[in-house]
Parts: sequence; C-alpha cells; structure tokens
Amino acid sequence: MTIGVGERIPDVTIKTNGSGRPEDISTAELFAGKRVVMFAVPGAFTPGCSNTHMPGFVINADNILAKGVDTIACMAVNDAFVMDAWQKQQNAEKIVMLADGNAEFAKALGLDMDASGGGMGTRSKRFALIANDGVVEYLGVDTKGVEKSSAETVFAQL
Repeated sequence: MTIGVGERIPDVTIKTNGSGRPEDISTAELFAGKRVVMFAVPGAFTPGCSNTHMPGFVINADNILAKGVDTIACMAVNDAFVMDAWQKQQNAEKIVMLADGNAEFAKALGLDMDASGGGMGTRSKRFALIANDGVVEYLGVDTKGVEKSSAETVFAQL
C-alpha cells in the first residue's frame, strides 16, 4: 500500500554518502523534527533524472530552503558511491543524497516498481513528498514525465 498524506514515514536504515564512504542513516532520524522535501528518481544518471528532475531541485534549492524547509533529499535505488558521483556531477551540494540500494525504503513507502523489463530490477517510482516531523504533507507520484514531482510543483505546495 502506498503511503498517503497524513501518514508517518516508515523507519528504514538506508545509506548516504558520508565523508568518503557510505554511512547508515535512519529515515526516522532524517525526518525527525524537520520539514523535509524528498524526491525520488528511478535511477541516478538516467536521462530524465539527470536532464530534468535533479536540475530543477538544484536550481530551486535556495528558494525551497527559504520556504522553511530544513532538508532537501534525493533518493534512488542505487548505491552510495553512485549517488555521491551523481551529486558531484550535478553540482547538487545542497541536496542530501540517499542510497536505497536494496529498495527497502521504496518498498516500505509502497513506491517501488518492477523495472526488470529494462534490465534495472526493482526501482523507486518517480515521486516527491513534503514531510513535517516525519508526517507526509504532500505526495506527488509521476507515472510518466516529471509533473507531480518537479521542484516547481513541490515549491508551489510549500
């Protein structure tokens, strides 16, 4: 079942690109006491994610943070090394990169998808959410394109 507005983000341990190596981070810790914008992509370095989705958040990061957001995070079913390389390639230093390598967080949110037909296994759906102290205030899931999960759409929801 897909998480909905008003529901609490599940606590799952995932990885982030720490100081030179992957580090565990609990989603409860990430979201506790903060207003967080998190967007998820099917895969780092993929065309739509690299050319449209991530750049919107990079360009609009200061505006989003100025609206009372404590953290902007990007999640993908990739490893922390890939997320670190993608962060550097995208100049996304204001965005916390979250590596959900086994899709455990995507599954806990009910936002996983089977991309094995394209050789990519289990991935996350493309989505964005706003959470306040771990409770979802907005959720936009895209089945095609980047309309409901774009930085511009998220900004309008803040």
